[in-house]
Order: sequence, then structure tokens, then C-alpha cells
Amino acid sequence: MEGLVHYAYLISAVLFILGLRQLSSARTATRGNITAAVGMLIAVVATLIKQEVVGYGIIAAGLALGSVAGAVLALRIQMTAMPQMVALLNGFGGIASALVATAELLDLRPEAGAAGTPFGIVSVAIVLATLIGGVTFTGSLVAFAKLQELMRSAPIVYGGQQVVNAVLGLAAVGLGVVVALDPTAMQAFVGLAALALVLGVVLVIPIGGADMPVVISLLNSYSGLAACAAGFVLDNEALVISGSLVGASGIILTKIMCDAMNRSLGNVLFGAFGAASEALAGSDQQGTVKAYTPEDAAIVFQTARSVIVVPGYGMAVAQAQHAVRELAEELEKRGIQVRFAIHPVAGRMPGHMNVLLAEANVPYDKLVEMDEINPEFPETDVVLVIGANDVVNPAARTDEKSPIYGMPILNVDQARHVFVIKRSMNPGFAGIQNPLFFNDNTMMIFGDAKATVLELVEALRQLD
Repeated sequence: MEGLVHYAYLISAVLFILGLRQLSSARTATRGNITAAVGMLIAVVATLIKQEVVGYGIIAAGLALGSVAGAVLALRIQMTAMPQMVALLNGFGGIASALVATAELLDLRPEAGAAGTPFGIVSVAIVLATLIGGVTFTGSLVAFAKLQELMRSAPIVYGGQQVVNAVLGLAAVGLGVVVALDPTAMQAFVGLAALALVLGVVLVIPIGGADMPVVISLLNSYSGLAACAAGFVLDNEALVISGSLVGASGIILTKIMCDAMNRSLGNVLFGAFGAASEALAGSDQQGTVKAYTPEDAAIVFQTARSVIVVPGYGMAVAQAQHAVRELAEELEKRGIQVRFAIHPVAGRMPGHMNVLLAEANVPYDKLVEMDEINPEFPETDVVLVIGANDVVNPAARTDEKSPIYGMPILNVDQARHVFVIKRSMNPGFAGIQNPLFFNDNTMMIFGDAKATVLELVEALRQLD
């Protein structure tokens, strides 16, 4: 039976790797999700048939409760709230690993019947699972609160913040060494767990809403590392492998997101981006905007040969993805080429725009990444920006004093005509004004994204 379990773990590991590989493409992402889920099912079943597993009633109750909670959340959570959902799931993974480590430590105490004090890999793994899991849990809760607007999304900074964080980190490392050398030192372990929870809060509060995609990706990596450590605690190969894959893929994605903003991970974590520019929100405008109606815009769209749609978080808030697909179909009926330009950090989590447009059944081959689509803007007749701000701000190319200077952007200002749908002139997550809105070739359409796009579709039909 033990050999069968190991073979099952090997199969599940192969399925995890294949699933992760398939997730790298939008076309195969659904299949990859299913592949990885089957791998996890095999790993769970194999673990449950191991002889040392006891208390199947409690396990069954946990499975039932978790399944019901997961099904309810999957059905009720809107796609616009998916970033918050991901943040919570990261936190749940972290606290689960920390609780597993805590339970194992309690079992290793002499009064619990343990034969002796463990040293080496097990005690170190307990410390790492507790520390990383605790940081992931509370850090994810803060990320959730910022995304859900339960707390201010701007960075929360104060004097000596980095010194305080450093002291807390060193204290946690010191207590971790004590616990690793003597796992029976329960007071040190309680202190370690408490510091881990505090660190999660203080490390995320100085990170602004503009950097949330990077934070979510990093916390996802943390949850994987915590699970990997828990795998060493339990001597479970499947958990070690799956945790390692999540940790590695999460940190790779984090690096990709940082490159997309031309910033280092250290700058994201400790730069308090958005704090200094928060005062600029609603600052002096740089010119006069030209306000158009959907009917005016329809006339320009009617004469276009090529259109690029740039979605942003405003599209997600208005749940306008289905209306946008309807607009694309209406334009294509007229022989107009329509594509969607996707910036790597558009929205509030990695791949946010891809997920929303996929939900609306927009064909994958129409979603074009930034590096590929940027050379096309000068030859494009019309660009439609829906709720995007910072990722289309030309100040990133031209203004060395801008906080986002050097960040790769979608060069929409180079198109012949640019229509921007926004509720108001409020700035984006970075808290800075966008000179694109005042360009001669830019026309603003103020209003709810979904309602405005639907009005644009109807106006196009009226022109037939």
C-alpha cells in the first residue's frame, strides 16, 4: 500500500506540472485547471488511504464544509471581485500551513507522547511554515481589505516604518532560531506566530492599490512556500512538490509583473508608490478635454478600418465585458478589424482583463499583449480606452518627473483617434493626472462604461 501511495504522488506531480504548463496559454488554461485538479484529487485520495491517517469523520466534515463554501463563493462572487477572492484564497492557504505546523509541533512535545525532541529539517520546516504562513494570512487580509475598499488603497506610511519592520523581522528570525533548536520552547513559538501575523500587516499596508497585482502574485508565491514547508513537516512528497511549483511560478509571475512596470520588487514592497502622488489627485488639469457623445463617436467608428480596444479596471467595475464583445461584433460586421490590447498589470490581479474577456467569449486570438500590439498603434484608426488610466499614460515615456516614468505603457496616444470612456476626470491608482485626456486626438465620453458602450452599439446600428 505504501508503494501505491508513492506512485499516486508521482502521477499527481506529473499532472501538476502538465497543468501548470497548460495554464501558460489562454487557449489551454481551462484544460490545465482540470488537469491540475485531477492531480490534486489523486494526491488527496492517496493521502487518505495511508494507515497513519485517522479521524475520517472529521476529515469528511471538513471536506463537506469546504466544498459547500467553495461552491457558494464560486457561484456568488462576481468576476469584478475575483482579485479579492484570490487574495483570500492565498491567505487561507497560508494559515492552513501554519496550523498544520502548529499541530505537528504540539504532537512532538514530550507530554504528548513524543519519543524525543526533533531537530533538523522537521523543526526548521515548522518554523518556516509558521512564519511564512502567518505573513501570508494577514498580508492577504490587508490586500483583500484594500481591494474591497474596506480600508484606503493608498500606501499607509509613517516615520521610521522600515526600521520598525526590520526590527520585527529580526525578532521573528531570532525566535525562529530558538524554536528550531528547541521545539519545546512554546513561549518562543507563540511569539514567532504572533510576530508573523503582525509582519503580514506591516509589510502590506505601505503598498498602494496600483501595486496590488504584484502583491497578489507575491502572496500566492508565499502560500506555495508555506505549503512546501508543511510538506516537509508531514513528510508528504505531493505537498512538497505542489508547494514548490506554486512558490516558483508565483515568484516568476511577480518578476514579470515588476518588469511590466519597470520597477524592482524592492521598490514595489518598500517604495510606498502612490503616497507622494496622492496629493496630485485632481490637481490642475493640463488643458481642455473634448467631450463627445456615443452618437458622435459612432460616426468616427463607422469610417474606421481598424480598432483597438484597451480594457482597464473601469470595465471590470461596470461589468462591461459583454457589452464590449457586442461592440466588437458590431464593428466586425462592417469589415472593421478589432483587437484588444492587454497590458500585463491592467486591473487588480495578473491576467484580470484576460479573465473578464474570456468570460464574455471574446476569441483568444484577438487578445494581444503589449509588446506585440504597440507597433500597431500608429497605423490604427481608432482606439477605445475603457476605464484604463496609468497603463495608457504617455507621461511614462515623456515626463522624467512623473512617478511612473519608465513604465512600459500601451502607446494609444499614437493612434489617429482615441476615445476614452470614464466616469469622471479622477486619476487612476497611481494618483496622477493623465495628459492623454488633453491630447488633440483624444475624445472623452463620460459615463458608466457598460451603458456607454451599449449606447455606442445602438448608435452604430442607427447609422445603417
